[in-house]
Amino acid sequence: MRMVDILLSGFVTIFVIIDPLGLVPLFLAVTPDANAVERRSIAVRACVIAFIILVLFALAGTALLEGLGITLGAFRVAGGLFLFWIGFELVFERRQERHQRSADRAVDDPEVADVAAFPLAIPLIAGPGAISAVILLSGNLPTVTGRAGLVAILFVTMVITFGFLAVADRIDRFLGVTGRAVISRLLGVLLAALAVQFVADGAALLMVSSRAATL
Repeated sequence: MRMVDILLSGFVTIFVIIDPLGLVPLFLAVTPDANAVERRSIAVRACVIAFIILVLFALAGTALLEGLGITLGAFRVAGGLFLFWIGFELVFERRQERHQRSADRAVDDPEVADVAAFPLAIPLIAGPGAISAVILLSGNLPTVTGRAGLVAILFVTMVITFGFLAVADRIDRFLGVTGRAVISRLLGVLLAALAVQFVADGAALLMVSSRAATL
């Protein structure tokens, strides 16, 4: 049952960080001249690239931490603080502004040949926040079944993200600026609460490790 709870909270965390709804206006901004078919093609490529990146960190993230000599407890505290900052940005709409600058650079830069890879896949979908969350979750799911479940929720999240992007123009007209702002703030509060839990779990792990080292 614990694994199910971890996967459920992990899905919510990753979904909130990726924020498919918040990607809608940015997706439209970086595909101003594309028709519906072209936008769906771009959305598919972006989600596939982001999925591959996140799966790599889901499978090898903890090994990377061990190679760098970073304990899971320390990373949980650091990652939780980082995710809390993202939640803060969502509540006060600062994250949208930062992502908008990335989108504007992609549109203005003639050397950017494929917006699916940059800025959509990286950093808008598979950004530092999503990567940190995936590594944190992979540490909580060390078994083969747990990792398979993590890959599954990443796949589901990418499918949902593609669904949002595929009908981005309709969603944008339906919600408007006010609707997007209200939902982003609610998601930000939820992410901040999850981040505090990550920090608490990390601090508990560090205390256990410290006591074990002194014995």
